[in-house]
Amino acid sequence: MGNGKNSFEILRSRIVGAQDTLPKRLAEAAGYVLANPDDIALGTTASIAKAAQVQPSTLVRLAHHLGYEGFSDLQQVFRERLMARASSYEERLTRLEAKAPPGTFDGTVMHGFIDAARKSVDKLAAQVTDAEFAKAVTVLSCARTIYLIARRRSYPLAAHLAYAFGKLGIRAIMVGSTNGIDEEIADMAQSDDAAFICSFAPYASDTVDLAVRLHDRGVPIVSLTDSPLSPIAPLSKVWLEIAENDYAGFRSIAASMAIVSALPVAIAERRRHMQ
Repeated sequence: MGNGKNSFEILRSRIVGAQDTLPKRLAEAAGYVLANPDDIALGTTASIAKAAQVQPSTLVRLAHHLGYEGFSDLQQVFRERLMARASSYEERLTRLEAKAPPGTFDGTVMHGFIDAARKSVDKLAAQVTDAEFAKAVTVLSCARTIYLIARRRSYPLAAHLAYAFGKLGIRAIMVGSTNGIDEEIADMAQSDDAAFICSFAPYASDTVDLAVRLHDRGVPIVSLTDSPLSPIAPLSKVWLEIAENDYAGFRSIAASMAIVSALPVAIAERRRHMQ
């Protein structure tokens, strides 16, 4: 069995590289499989096709187009990825401890995370151009209210934005209620508002659902995500692509945090000149 993570990254690269040449139905299927990797690993060809709203034969054609003998071979990549992810945090820590020389574990971990963060930030300038960042600032500067949506490891990004916007007097609402009214909060958004959405693979389904809901309401979306085939990207007026490095399976958010630290300051300055 191959390295699940590496195999998945190779598959992801193949799909991104073939994006412009894939027929429409294959592109739709490719987008679905990347957005729902766990479902692909656990489902049957029939159930996956039904969920993706394509024919089972379309999944087979997609596998052939990407160089696999059949859909089961493509599906194995997702199963290996799921198995690689299934290791508990305790197992990851045990492996880390085994690799560190005696008495150096704490420092090894610290420097491992520092190195992953440094590599993420070093790649940032090539991933997000000045022009793309300026477009995001433009959309958010014109918004009456900015709705912030993020889940799981992306949540700290939205939390920091909420804090910074509050300090700068920029009206923003976190869509993350404890009483289950996120959809109702999102439905308050109008076309003169905007949404900032953070989502990375495996994409949180409720984040995607809220993004679709806001898009259908005509609310402009600025997103932070990790792939052109992210389900958030086509819904966004502006999307910024960031691929973070990880250390022993623990992924950094250093580059993403740099972006969300810069955004409120840039927006506040833009608004000052708009007055």
